[in-house]
Amino acid sequence: MDDTAFRLTANRGLADIEREAWDRVANPEGARYDPFLSWDFLEALERSGAAAPETGWSPLHLTVEGPGGELRAAMPLYAKTHSYGEFVFDHAWADAFERAGGDYYPKLLGAVPFTPVTGRRFLVPDGPDAVRLRKALRAGAVQLAEENGLSSLHLNFLSETDAAELEAAHMLMRTDQQFHFINEGYETFEDFLAALSSSKRKNLKKERRRAQEGLEIRHLTGSDITEADWDAFYVFYVDTGARKWGRPYLNRESFSLIGERMADQVLLVMAYEDGEPIAGAMNMIGSDTLYGRYWGCSVHRPMLHFEVCYYQAMDFALSRGLKYVEAGAQGGHKLARGYQPVTTRSAHWIAHPGLRQAVGDYLTRERAAVEAEKDYLRERTPFKKGE
Repeated sequence: MDDTAFRLTANRGLADIEREAWDRVANPEGARYDPFLSWDFLEALERSGAAAPETGWSPLHLTVEGPGGELRAAMPLYAKTHSYGEFVFDHAWADAFERAGGDYYPKLLGAVPFTPVTGRRFLVPDGPDAVRLRKALRAGAVQLAEENGLSSLHLNFLSETDAAELEAAHMLMRTDQQFHFINEGYETFEDFLAALSSSKRKNLKKERRRAQEGLEIRHLTGSDITEADWDAFYVFYVDTGARKWGRPYLNRESFSLIGERMADQVLLVMAYEDGEPIAGAMNMIGSDTLYGRYWGCSVHRPMLHFEVCYYQAMDFALSRGLKYVEAGAQGGHKLARGYQPVTTRSAHWIAHPGLRQAVGDYLTRERAAVEAEKDYLRERTPFKKGE
């Protein structure tokens, strides 16, 4: 198929794109299901006003259509007037460019809003035209930034395939790390504990007993989740968001829309004391991964965060036969709880040659430091070492 037969369009919202057509390229048959790439999730953020021009997120989703008008590929993109809600931190780049007299904002971002989860950014099903479609998206995104006077293009939390392709295209590459639970053939939490050193195993058992004392913990998914549950969870979320970010990213309608559309892909872990909810964690369920997203509480108890967010997520993943638990960004404290360091990747195109050179030099040093830290942490996991 000739590349000239492709038609690229920048769409100012998911509502302008047919749901079924988007999902066919976002989560094609046979690929790992990623709930965050679904039309339902992304459009819920836009419809609720969480990811909208008023909050500094202007959708510019790139789509590629074939000669018959059928959607062949897509890329979720946003023009941003700030760097909040991204979890790949470029504030220092922005400050340096602004001090030098440049305008860093607006910029172009390819990512899922408020979601530090690795996934596909080139939404292209396998097929004979896949390479050319991916190339069209890549070139189209850079062209979109240039034509709109945007300072830069950032593609965050890339899959390994996307990252390798962008590195070969000479984009600036950045690495960081998160901590993920990897199910190494465990069927139960006791199987996981058996893989730990004796001292770590004892600590985790003690931690869980202390956290669970006097509480009832429930896993809610599908039709079990009610609007009253969302009301309670939203109170927890707002409290955490106000303390961590200054202003929570999602609003109450965001959660209702996600619950209405995607209840079977949502897991709420709720902790109750004397019948009243006091803490909760929201997770999303993929085909082989449980993704921890938000958490909060109204009563602060020792180890409650670890229990509700990490251990209960592991329990659920093991019960479903899921391979991974991704518990969000940062968090070295996850290491002692069996979550292992993994590399995350992002790619960056910067229009200004001086800023591009400076950032490139910095990223070379940063990548080496990230790799050294990961090697250091791998030696300090709680797993048995020749016992």
